[in-house]
Formats: sequence, C-alpha cells, structure tokens
Amino acid sequence: MNDSPKASAALGRRALQHLLRASAGVKKSDLSNEIQELLDSEKLPTHIAENIDAIRNIGNFSAHPQKSSSTGEILPVEPHEAEWTLEVLEQLFDFYYVQPAKAKAKRDALNAKLAEAGKPPMK
Repeated sequence: MNDSPKASAALGRRALQHLLRASAGVKKSDLSNEIQELLDSEKLPTHIAENIDAIRNIGNFSAHPQKSSSTGEILPVEPHEAEWTLEVLEQLFDFYYVQPAKAKAKRDALNAKLAEAGKPPMK
C-alpha cells in the first residue's frame, strides 16, 4: 500500500472476488453481480455490507483508469482509499474466518467441560 496505493487497491479488489467465491458461496460472475448477490443474501453485518462495494469501486480506479470529467486527468487511487479497501477486507476475513474459529474454540471448551461433568454437549 505504501509503495503503490493503485496496486494495493487492484489486489484488494482481486482478493475480494476470491473471498466471495471461496467463503460467501456466490456464483461466479463479474464482481459487481457477486457483490450484489452477497448483499441480497443479507448475511453480512450492516457495517460491512455498507462498505463492501467500496472495494470494487476503488479497485476499478486502478484496474480500469478513469478520467476526471472536469480536467481530463486520470483519477488516482489515494492512499486513504487503498487503506479503506484493506480495512473492509480485514472485516470480511474476521467475519468469515476469525470469529467462527473463536466461537468453535469456545464451544469445544464448554463441551469438554460438560463431558467431564457427565452432561450432554451443547445443541
């Protein structure tokens, strides 16, 4: 990100697409449709859902250079935009991988304690 916000945003966009296909179970399509499919499923917490399309839009500025309608100059990816992309990706990784693993570890520990007490495991 520090060396090239543009490259960081492009890679973030690509990482998002892989994450959606591998963990969110979206049908392979273009990224815009995949994001919409995920949003329509209403499985994401609102704070992530509201920002997920930012990754696609910021990534598009790097993957498909766009010009300013007033100056004609190519619009750059700003460092704070690349950072936002990484923040949203981190939230998605936390949602799909970290939190489920933490919850499983806690359930496993409680089930072990229940078994030690001669009780049935949690439902």
